[in-house]
Amino acid sequence: MLTQLAAATGVLGLLTLVPGPDMAIVTRRAVSRGRADGLRTVGGIAAGLLLWGALTVAGLAALLAASAEVYLAVKLAGAAYLCFLGIQSLRRPGGGTDDGAGVGAGGSGSSGGGSTSGGPLPDRGGAGAWRTGLVSNALNPKIAVFYTGLLPTLAPRDLSPAAGMALLVLVHVLLTLLWLGTYVYVLSRARQFFTRPRVRRAMDRVTGIVLIGFGVRVATSAA
Repeated sequence: MLTQLAAATGVLGLLTLVPGPDMAIVTRRAVSRGRADGLRTVGGIAAGLLLWGALTVAGLAALLAASAEVYLAVKLAGAAYLCFLGIQSLRRPGGGTDDGAGVGAGGSGSSGGGSTSGGPLPDRGGAGAWRTGLVSNALNPKIAVFYTGLLPTLAPRDLSPAAGMALLVLVHVLLTLLWLGTYVYVLSRARQFFTRPRVRRAMDRVTGIVLIGFGVRVATSAA
């Protein structure tokens, strides 16, 4: 069992390291709002993985993956959300405002013009950061396909199918927390550089284009 678990952990680790929408979203939040907001975003991403994991163990994710209509609806919703975040980044002035989830919490110039100064923003978008991570994963049907297609082949044979799947989901969540949490820490160490107005504008444009690119790829990809 330990050998199979180690092999499965290695495969999940490699897949976790592959850059994707999660990394782009975490970059956006960590650079604009700081380490705490970046970590909250990571927490939301982990919650989204746990949600898909619970649906997988319950057998509901397999139904979604098998239904072309439902899969398409979730896929297009997820693609639209990524494009929305990308457009928000492109439209953001050099100082930066929060994404749509955090604007209502005071991130868009509700207190004295801090949103156009180019400096660090006050940490007022915690719930928005968590929701951003959660929604981006909850609207990603690729995770359902990944969990129902790959995890059963990696699950330790000494455990029941449900227990083996649950264990691998937890391993995946822990690897994601470790990797993205470390990434947020590295970004926060260099935040003084990233919060310079010119650098922020460039980062907003790059991140916006990347998120829109991921959104288009999700929308046009096959199941």
